Parts: sequence; structure tokens; C-alpha cells
Amino acid sequence: MKQEVIEAEELGYAPCRYGNSKVLFRGPRRRLDQPYMAFIGSTETYGKFIEKPFPMLVEKAMRQTCVNFGCVNGGIDAFVNDSSVMEICRKSELTVIQVMGANNLSNRFYSVHPRRNDRFLRASTVLQAIYNDVDFSQFAFTRHMLGSLHEKSPERFEIVVKELREAWSARMKNMLGQTGDRVVLLWFSDERLSDQDWTTRPSQLQTDPLFITASMVDELRPLVLDVVVANPSAAALAAGTEGMFYPSSQAAMATEMLGVRCHQEASATLIESIRAQLYRAS
Repeated sequence: MKQEVIEAEELGYAPCRYGNSKVLFRGPRRRLDQPYMAFIGSTETYGKFIEKPFPMLVEKAMRQTCVNFGCVNGGIDAFVNDSSVMEICRKSELTVIQVMGANNLSNRFYSVHPRRNDRFLRASTVLQAIYNDVDFSQFAFTRHMLGSLHEKSPERFEIVVKELREAWSARMKNMLGQTGDRVVLLWFSDERLSDQDWTTRPSQLQTDPLFITASMVDELRPLVLDVVVANPSAAALAAGTEGMFYPSSQAAMATEMLGVRCHQEASATLIESIRAQLYRAS
């Protein structure tokens, strides 16, 4: 599609709601009175700038309804506290949960917006005591806040990272307790799933999913059917924004996202696992 057409007509996403949820999810709205699979995740699952994100590609290949509960910049909190979404997932044939970062969830040190989880709301008195030389009123987003704290004191920051990881693990177990065990975890990232120190990664605080290690994911393996790792190939990453739909004002944002080829590869990897799990259940 020519650039001028993209400028004039960005993807509409057909936003819709399910049950009593206050979150607008990507549509068109899927029927829930027939067998379906549910997909929970962040920007990648939602498919921002992507005409056919991986849940839609899975739906086409499997010929089964796939309900997209992806949430742009979403964290675990957007879902675990949403009783409507949790109930829908519990009744699904299978639920795919994208591994999301530990930065966008409320914890003992700070609170995030209940639905727009990348929005920083307030610091606890504990965090203010640890960082008594920081003015928290200047922050609107969690990543900006965390970056400033790390810059101020890498030593003190490790206390924050430890808390975020513990909160993430507890929240994930809570969510899996609500969705049931018919779950496949999806690691969809250009970062390797490993125990490598986040400070040694080239992207550091820009890493997604942030602060998550292989050991943390391994803790969840007994609670799920499978863990699927979808790391895009060099060719998929090189394709960049080819085939994506975005206004020129958001071109820089688009370049930071996983593109169409990455979604195609992720769906192919995921479909293998889903077919295996559904075959075993039949």
C-alpha cells in the first residue's frame, strides 16, 4: 500500500468489550457461544500497526475462533483483576498468555493504572524512603521512572528489581490459578529467554519483557501445558516495518515494534504447540 493511503487510513482495530470488562480490546468482537481460544498479552498480542497479528493468523490456520485480549503496553494487572476476561479464559479450549514485563504492575514500591499499566501513579512510602533524593511527581510512565532511579543509584535499584520480579511471579501464579491449566505461555521477543543479567544486555531498560529471566519462566512450567519461545529470525527483523500501517507521526514508534514477518513466524511456531496440546486433549 502506498504511503499516502496509510497516512489517510490507519488501522481501525474495531475496538470492542467483553462481558463487564472496562478494557477496549481489538475486534471485531468474537462470538463466545462456540469453541474458542483466548489470547492475553501486551502490544504484540494486540498487534498495533499490524493488520493480521499472530492471534488472527492462528485463527485462520486453525479454523477456530481466537479472542484477542491484547492490550497496548499492558501488564499482568490489566488482566488478573478483570473477572470477565478471567472467566472467558477459564472457559476457553486453550489460552495463550504472552510473557509480559515486570515493570508494568503494581507492587510494594509503586502503583500503576489498573488498565493502562505503563502509567505510573504513585510511589509508596517505602520507595520514597529508599530514594529520598528523587521527586516522583515528575514521572508519568513506569519506564521513565525506572530509568531515572537506575541512573540515580544502580545499587539501590537492585532492590527495586528484586521486588518487581517477586511481584511478577506471584501475580502470574494468581492469574494461572484463575485461567486454569490449559495455558500456553508465549515468549515473543527479539531478546533471548535466558538468565543473562539485564544490565549486560545492549538494550538494558528498553528490553522487553523487562526483568524476566528463564528461571522465572521455569517456575511456571508445572502450571501450564507448554512454553513457546518465538524469537524472530534475522530476516524477519531486517524486514522492519514492511507491511505495517501507521501514520508518519508514529514512524519512530513503529520501528521499535516487531513487524509483520515476526508475527508470521511467531504464529507458525505457536500453531505447532497448539495443535499438539489440542491433539492430546482429544
